[in-house]
Amino acid sequence: MKWSSAVSERPSLSDAVAECVDVIGRDLGEVPRDLTVAFVSQHHEAQYELLPDLLNQFVGGGVAIGCSGGGVIGAGREVERRHGFAMTSAILPGVEVRAFHAEYDDIPGPDAPPHSWEFLVGTQASSSPHFVLLVDPFSVQAEELISGLDYAFPDSVKIGGLSSGAHRPGGDALYAMNQVFRSGFAGVSISGLVSVDTVVSQGCRPIGEPMQIKSCSQHLLAELDLGKPLDVVKKLFDDFGERDRQLLRNSLLIGIVMDPLKDSPELGDYLIRGITGVDHKSGALAVAGSLREGQIVQFHVRDAETSSQDLADLLSRYSGDMSVSQEAGALLFSCLGRGIDLYGRADHDTDMFREKVRPIPLTGFFCNGEIGPVGDATYLHGWTSSFGIFKPMDG
Repeated sequence: MKWSSAVSERPSLSDAVAECVDVIGRDLGEVPRDLTVAFVSQHHEAQYELLPDLLNQFVGGGVAIGCSGGGVIGAGREVERRHGFAMTSAILPGVEVRAFHAEYDDIPGPDAPPHSWEFLVGTQASSSPHFVLLVDPFSVQAEELISGLDYAFPDSVKIGGLSSGAHRPGGDALYAMNQVFRSGFAGVSISGLVSVDTVVSQGCRPIGEPMQIKSCSQHLLAELDLGKPLDVVKKLFDDFGERDRQLLRNSLLIGIVMDPLKDSPELGDYLIRGITGVDHKSGALAVAGSLREGQIVQFHVRDAETSSQDLADLLSRYSGDMSVSQEAGALLFSCLGRGIDLYGRADHDTDMFREKVRPIPLTGFFCNGEIGPVGDATYLHGWTSSFGIFKPMDG
C-alpha cells in the first residue's frame, strides 16, 4: 500500500490538477492508482464541470471521487479563503474499491431489508467494506443515509463529510464515476486487505460530572438524577470561574453516552449535541438529539483552547494504542468553523496530526457537517475533525 497527497493554490483548475498530478506521479511512479480522492474549493466553481476530463487521463482504470469544499486540505496543509485543489491517490494491493452515486429518492425506506442498501452502494456486507461518504447538504438528509448504512453494514467504518462552499441548492459539486453531480451523495466502498481507524474530535471539554437521565421526551431533557437540568447549569455557573462562566453562556453543549454499558465514560465516549432551548418554568432543556431515560449525559463547553486540547488528547491516545506505518494514508473531514476561524491560524489540526501520529499523506476538506463514529454507531457532527486512517491489513 502506498499513498501520496498534493495541494495547489493555482487559480486555474487545469493548472492546479496538473501540479498535483505531477507531485503524485513523482511519489507513486507509473503504477496504476486504485483510488483517487480530490477536493476543490468554491473559488473554482466556474470550472467544476472540467474535473472529470482533467482527471480521466491520470486516473486511468482506477476509481475517483471528490467534492467541492469551503477549503481544502492536501499534503498536510490547510488552504482556506483562496483557490485550492487537493488530491490524494493510493496504490492498494489486495483491495477492491467501488464508487457509487445516488439521489435522496433512491434511499431505501425505513422498513427496507439490508440487501436494498447493498444494491444502493453496489457492495455486499459479506465483503466487510468500509465507506467514504460525500453528501450534498441541500438535497440529502444525511442522518437517514448514515443510519441506513449502519443498519445494513453494522461492522463497517463510515467516514466523510457534507460538501460545502455554496449557499444555494445545486451550487456544490460531487464527483464520481467520471461525472459531476449537483445533488445526492457519492462515495466509495473499500474492502479487502485494508483496515480503517478513526479519530473523531468533537472539540469539547466536559464540565461538571456525569449524570443519568431520569425523565425525557424525545429531544426534551426534563429531569436528571441531580435535579432539573436548568438548576444543574445554574449550579455550574455558581461553582466555576469567569472563563468557564463565559463558555457556559456562549457554548453550552451536552454529551450523550451512546454505549449503555459505559458506566465510567471517557474521552471520545460522548456524542456532543447542542442545547436548542430552555423552559425556565419547568427547568427543562431542549437538545439537538434524541434522548432516552437511563442514558448518561454530561455538560460540555467548547472554545479554541478546549478544541485543541481535545484533539491533542485523542490523537495521543490513538498513537499510543495503534501502530501507523509509512504505508498508511489519511483523510480529514473538518468543520468549516474550525481552521483559521477557530484557531486564528492555518494548519492547526494537520500540524497536530503529524506531531502526534506521524507525517503520512493527509488530504481532506472543510465540510458543512462531518461523518464519523462514536461508539458503535455513526453520526453527523458539527465543529468536528473526523479522521480516517487507512492502513494495510497487517498494520
